[in-house]
Amino acid sequence: MSSDDTTLEDLRRRLNDIDRRLLAIVAERKSVSGEVARVKRATGRPTRDYEREREVILGVRAAASELGVSPGLAEDLLRLLIRSSLTTQERASVAARGAGSGRRVLVIGGAGLMGRWFVDFLSSQGFAVEVADPAGASAGVVCVADWRKTDLQHDFIMLATPLGVTDAILRDLALRRPPGVIFDIGSLKSPLRAGLLALRSHGCKVTSVHPMFGPDTELLSGRHVIFVDLGSAPALEAVKELFAPTMAEQVVMSLDDHDRLIAYVLGLSHALNIAFFTALAESGEAAPRLARLSSTTFDAQLDVASRVARDNPELYYEIQSLNDYGAESLEALSKAVERIRTAVLSQDHAAFVALMRRGHDYLQDRKILTERRA
Repeated sequence: MSSDDTTLEDLRRRLNDIDRRLLAIVAERKSVSGEVARVKRATGRPTRDYEREREVILGVRAAASELGVSPGLAEDLLRLLIRSSLTTQERASVAARGAGSGRRVLVIGGAGLMGRWFVDFLSSQGFAVEVADPAGASAGVVCVADWRKTDLQHDFIMLATPLGVTDAILRDLALRRPPGVIFDIGSLKSPLRAGLLALRSHGCKVTSVHPMFGPDTELLSGRHVIFVDLGSAPALEAVKELFAPTMAEQVVMSLDDHDRLIAYVLGLSHALNIAFFTALAESGEAAPRLARLSSTTFDAQLDVASRVARDNPELYYEIQSLNDYGAESLEALSKAVERIRTAVLSQDHAAFVALMRRGHDYLQDRKILTERRA
């Protein structure tokens, strides 16, 4: 073995040692984060402190410059650690709150991805969770194949079922008049309107929830949970309280407002990405060739479109087709594309620039709002 090879191996061993020490420091940081969460709970301080985060990040960037390390790399690394720390603190807060205290929750459809997320979330709060799903449930969770065979004397009944069957279940529940709080987590409310209103007319404690995140979400900071007010204040407050220990932002709105806004938030964004990857797929250009010529904007758009393409097409079709307000956003997209096409083909410089400037002004308003909230 040459001296060069020996030197290389020595250097690799040093790198391995540094990596282990880095992991040990990360583990220590996680442990301290748990103590921070305990102190914050004891003193009533919020889990997230944006001003403190800003100070830490600026300090790390300055220190990185002095050490000859990229400030951007240092910031990215610290943000990952902060996110991990916040996740630890949020989970500790949820568990410590113990809002469940043994109260019963029935999750109808608890074997699905979001159903399992809520089973874990509610279990961590101390609820006695039961799942009604023919597909079964996670290990250690009480499961029945048919919710109709339960006593329905639960404190909460949650529906995590596909949109196509949820309304029928809601209407069946209305006939049974369960005493507990009933809510669904559907992405749309238009297909559930009859069932939700039937529960309300039968005097049930009912509300409707839309978690604006997916089943792989660990940290709710920066995420939104929408609550649809159906006129039952006890139900609305009880379900909002489930998320009180988290850092999720709570938004309350009416049944009609929900689907009208979701037509743009989900319907428009999904349609835009489907149109994007459809145009690429039908362009005759191979994806690897395009990737070699990619730009920052293309890469970012391709990343989002790729995630959309991997998602459940049945769910996406439901979001597009079952929303009473869905045609509005699709028509807006069609008109916007045609305006761009017309401006380009007619060499209308002024019209094209006007579109860009109007978009800038619109999104600038959003940036200002985001900065104020932070």
